[in-house]
Amino acid sequence: MDNVQLLISGLANGCVYGLIALGFVLIYKATEAVNFAQGDFMMLGAFVTIGLTNTEYMGLPFWMALPISVGIMAILGYLLDRLLIRRMFGQSQTAVVILTIALGFVIRFVAGLIWGHEPQTLQNPLAGREISFGGLVLGMEDVAVIVVTLLLTGGLFVFFSRTKLGLAMQGASQNQLAAYYMGIPVKRVQGFIWALAGAVAAIAGILFAAKGSVDPATGLLGIKAFAAAVIGGFGSLPGALAGGLIVGVIEPFASRYIAAGYSQIAPYALLLAVLVFRPHGLFSQVRVKKV
Repeated sequence: MDNVQLLISGLANGCVYGLIALGFVLIYKATEAVNFAQGDFMMLGAFVTIGLTNTEYMGLPFWMALPISVGIMAILGYLLDRLLIRRMFGQSQTAVVILTIALGFVIRFVAGLIWGHEPQTLQNPLAGREISFGGLVLGMEDVAVIVVTLLLTGGLFVFFSRTKLGLAMQGASQNQLAAYYMGIPVKRVQGFIWALAGAVAAIAGILFAAKGSVDPATGLLGIKAFAAAVIGGFGSLPGALAGGLIVGVIEPFASRYIAAGYSQIAPYALLLAVLVFRPHGLFSQVRVKKV
């Protein structure tokens, strides 16, 4: 029963990692750039929700604050592309990576300036509630994280496979020039992808804050999410979620059965093994480009 409890807890944490990893993959598929500020966007989304919801701040109803927070982060994602990323056109991918790393530092600084550096919790209607059956006790926060992640992943799958905009985004990500000649507004689609990545980061932040405390350093969870994206396959949306779940499950079992000094490196040891034996990730779809 203890192992089942660890598994559920690991899956809940892995869902958060997977959602951040989805943001990494969305942006990479659209621009072939890596947004290392994605974890900080998750942290900022959590703090925006705390600022809207908690009684010491604005004190809005929780269910009203959720769409506002997601909308704010989507707008910030779009503005990041519109005001910064597009100005990097023609520069190397390394320059874009350095820009997003610097942006992460700025976001952490601003979050600390506004909300402070002490851990804060999100006041939400699920806090402290539990369900139990057969000796297994599950926090409602963990259940909500898993359910919301599954619904969001299913929604993204339908969006990318069934809608015109989703298909246009896939076309633009595979070949921007060909998509432009086919009449797809590539810049507008790219901006929408950054907005979508911001919204997904906000949802991940809200789910993480519902489970525990948040501080500006929480944005560094993006490193684990990046590892999850690589493990799953950096170009694969299902692989990103699967990689997050794998990392999330490994952590509690490593903490339980491996010495404390070594358990922390378990996800990165797996990342190293994947890079050595399957460099494209566990669930990647390798395409050969002819030139």
